Amino acid sequence: MDVHAYLRERGELVDGFLETILPTADDVPATLAGAMRHLVFPGGKRLRPALAFAGAEAIGASPERALAMAAAVELVHTYSLVHDDLPCMDDDEERRGRPTVHVVYGEAVAVLAGDALQALAFEVLATHGARGGSLERALGALRDLARAAGAHALVGGQVDDLEVEVASADAAFIESVHLRKSAALIAASIVGGARLGGADAPTLARLQRFGEAVGVAFQIADDVLDRDEDGACSLVRVLGLEPTKRRAEAFLEEALAEIEDVGERAEPLRELARFAVRREI
Repeated sequence: MDVHAYLRERGELVDGFLETILPTADDVPATLAGAMRHLVFPGGKRLRPALAFAGAEAIGASPERALAMAAAVELVHTYSLVHDDLPCMDDDEERRGRPTVHVVYGEAVAVLAGDALQALAFEVLATHGARGGSLERALGALRDLARAAGAHALVGGQVDDLEVEVASADAAFIESVHLRKSAALIAASIVGGARLGGADAPTLARLQRFGEAVGVAFQIADDVLDRDEDGACSLVRVLGLEPTKRRAEAFLEEALAEIEDVGERAEPLRELARFAVRREI
C-alpha cells in the first residue's frame, strides 16, 4: 500500500466536504470566516481524518460512511492548534508554513475562531453522522469526540503539560499526558469511523486500544523529532534518545497486535500507524 497516495486521496475527500461546511463571508463576519479557514486550508497531512476513514474500511464499510467523523476530528484538531499557538500557550508565529492565526487576525479573533471550529465539529457530527447509518451510532461518535476533546483528555492533558515542573515529570506522567493530549483524539478518530461504519462493541474496544497505543507512540515520535527543544513533557529528556525510540516502537507493536488477525482490509490502519510513528525517528 502506498501510504502517501492514501493520505492524498482521503485528504481530498475530506477537504471537499470541509469546503462545503465551513462558513464563508456570506454567512458570518468576514474576519471570522477568514480566521476559521486560515489553518484548515491548506491543511497538514490529514492524518486523523485518514485514520477515521481507515477505521471504517477496517470493518468493511466504505470510507464515505466515516466522512462526518473525518471532518469533525480535523476541525477539533485545527481548533486545538489555533489555541496552542496563542501567546498565552506556546506563542508560535508560524504553522504549516504560514503565519499563525493570531499573527494574522489578532489574538481575540484567533480565540473565537478556535471556539467556532470546535462548535462546528459537533454540529457536523450531529447533522451528518447518521447518514447511511443510525442516529445511535452518530451520538456515540459525538460523545467519544467530545470526551477526547475535553477535560478528561485533550484539555486536561494540556493543563498538566503547562503546569508540570521538570523535576516531577517522570516517564509515567509524560506518557499519561501523551495519552490525553494526542492519543485520545487519534483513538476517537479511528473508533468514530468504525462506529459510523457499523462496527460491533468488541471491535470498537480493540480499535480503541489500537488507537491509544498508536497515539502515544506518535507523540513519543514527536519527542524524538523535537529533541533539541526544551520541555518538561519530553520522554527523551527522561529516558534518552535510543530508549525513547524503542519505547515508541514498543507501543507501535502493541497496537499492531490488536488488529493482527483482521486481514487485508485493516492494512490502511497498519500502514498509517507505521507512518505516524516511524517519521524519520
